[in-house]
Amino acid sequence: MTVSLDIFADPVCPWCLIGKAELDLALDSRPDHPFAIVWRPFRLNPDMPAQGMDRGAYLRATFRDEAGIVAAHRPLLQAAERLGITLNLPAIAREPSTADAHRLLHWAGIEGAQTRVMALLLAAHWREGRDIGDAAVLADIAATAGMDRAVVARLLASDADRDTVAAAEAHSRERGVRAVPTFIIANRHVVPGAQPAEIWRRIIDELAAA
Repeated sequence: MTVSLDIFADPVCPWCLIGKAELDLALDSRPDHPFAIVWRPFRLNPDMPAQGMDRGAYLRATFRDEAGIVAAHRPLLQAAERLGITLNLPAIAREPSTADAHRLLHWAGIEGAQTRVMALLLAAHWREGRDIGDAAVLADIAATAGMDRAVVARLLASDADRDTVAAAEAHSRERGVRAVPTFIIANRHVVPGAQPAEIWRRIIDELAAA
């Protein structure tokens, strides 16, 4: 039995990082899980300029002041520590547009490399402070995931599949997705947010029993 698991996520969303880590723990403990995972495009900041913006300016615009930034980061840092995830927030100099990152994920889906690419995008942004809006960074990530770097670089330099990915994101919003991460099981059941691994284990066990 195979069950579709659509994951609406954005690599610059901190709770997508946490949600993936929780899901990974559950999947590792249930190697016979039925899920066929597809990552769906959903930009956390759809109005972000193509060149991105200074990370500090972005945080101040989003959370108003230093106290707001600290308060917003506190639960993220606590969750990351609990899961053993290393974050390097000071290394993030720019808040990128993820339009091209989602194009890369689209192409990775064709090659069966989506989850590898998403993991690398998350690591590049949250642990390495690399600009995942930069085409060279994305091409390097593609190569690390086993894709053809030169082909990806040529695609990124063009408008290839830009409309396709934009239409997919618009469809996500039409389906009622309003935040990330959002998980949809078997095209019917919605699991919102970064759920604990135990919740995912329970879901997998219930699917197996059914």
